[in-house]
Amino acid sequence: GKVFGRIITEVATILRGKNKPCFTPNVDCGDYVVIINASKAKFTGAKLDDKNYYTHSGYFGSTNTHKMSEMFEKNPEKLYKLATSGMLPKTTLGKAMLKKLKVYAGSEHPHTAQIKG
Repeated sequence: GKVFGRIITEVATILRGKNKPCFTPNVDCGDYVVIINASKAKFTGAKLDDKNYYTHSGYFGSTNTHKMSEMFEKNPEKLYKLATSGMLPKTTLGKAMLKKLKVYAGSEHPHTAQIKG
């Protein structure tokens, strides 16, 4: 497996379309990205134990803390989407880019017909 952060930065660049010569910030010119074997990623340092993600429902006192290790064991797909969304624009264009990301924990996925090469 590759390092988690390096995967995410490369994915965000492809989703945004920055690797293309026709890149324009106000146009969604990115490609679809399919990540397989998401559960085999590596983490550097002690991020799995030390890094926390916070959620809030909007009610008073409803802040929840989730450890990165628990999220990765329970649902690695959600962790990939959360990390990628942090690197994309926080607009409707960014949401459209995030919809082009497909993540699968195992090697089986329904996109075998779209694979190039």
